[in-house]
Amino acid sequence: MGQVNPERPGISVVIPLRNEAESLVELYQSLVAELEKSGKNFELIFVNDGSEDHSSQVLSELHSQDPRVKIAEFIRNFGKSSALSCGFDLAQGDYIITIDADLQDDPKEIPRFLAKLESGSDLVSGWKVNRQDPLGRRILSRIFNGVVRLVSGVKLHDFNCGFKAIKREALQGIRLYGDLHRYLPVMIAHRGYQVTEISVEHHPRRFGKSKYGFERIPRGFFDLLTIIFITQYSYRPLHLFGGIGAIFGLLGLGALSYLTGLWFLGDRPIGTRPLFIGGVMLVMVGVQLLSLGLMGELLLKLNIRQEPPYTIKRLIK
Repeated sequence: MGQVNPERPGISVVIPLRNEAESLVELYQSLVAELEKSGKNFELIFVNDGSEDHSSQVLSELHSQDPRVKIAEFIRNFGKSSALSCGFDLAQGDYIITIDADLQDDPKEIPRFLAKLESGSDLVSGWKVNRQDPLGRRILSRIFNGVVRLVSGVKLHDFNCGFKAIKREALQGIRLYGDLHRYLPVMIAHRGYQVTEISVEHHPRRFGKSKYGFERIPRGFFDLLTIIFITQYSYRPLHLFGGIGAIFGLLGLGALSYLTGLWFLGDRPIGTRPLFIGGVMLVMVGVQLLSLGLMGELLLKLNIRQEPPYTIKRLIK
């Protein structure tokens, strides 16, 4: 173990985990071996997301051996986005690296990530070119990445990769919740920062089991809608809701105007026609959407503060 420098760390490694006790010691040793080569001070922030195995005990032992190991332990399972958000809140380094605890990502790639950051990139995302996962997951991942690439305009091959390096300033003001961690490159790129990627080696899972299944598909769809709203309309909600509301309202007014013309021409009654009911409903929906957009603008001006999306049971720094 190297000499521990009390100065503020230059690199923070955030490791979200749940039920990964068997891999933690090996991951710690690999991370320390690579980070000590960088010559920078560093800290390892393990965020225990409600583990039910003995991960907590393993982490406590690592901290007792090395004060550079920091531990945040959630009171229950809040999800990976909340774990990363907690790690970002605690991180002190100028460069922040995220890596999963399952040993599928190789810490030997860290120097390449750091070199990319130092050459001007603000976020560097890993690209698992030869992904060591079941075929079903690989197919779903390809579809997901293609859709996000098309919708967001961010040209990355692998948004799902948990191995990333980020400059501290690029994370300011970003709050992750739900499953929004997968869209972190989109959120950062939208703010004008430079996002790039490097190919990384991906190992087969040796311990435990994957935390993700097919239930991610509908969640991913709704999260994609969320990210579209956050990146394009979070500061102008009236443009979205008002625009849609105007379309509905104009369609309704068109239908009612047509029926009014028929009424003046003597083609009566018009109140029993389905088109009349449809026109009234379209106008009402349009007014409601316009009102929703105005409420969004009001809430934006009030600048409501969000609570952290997690609760920490134990914090060891």
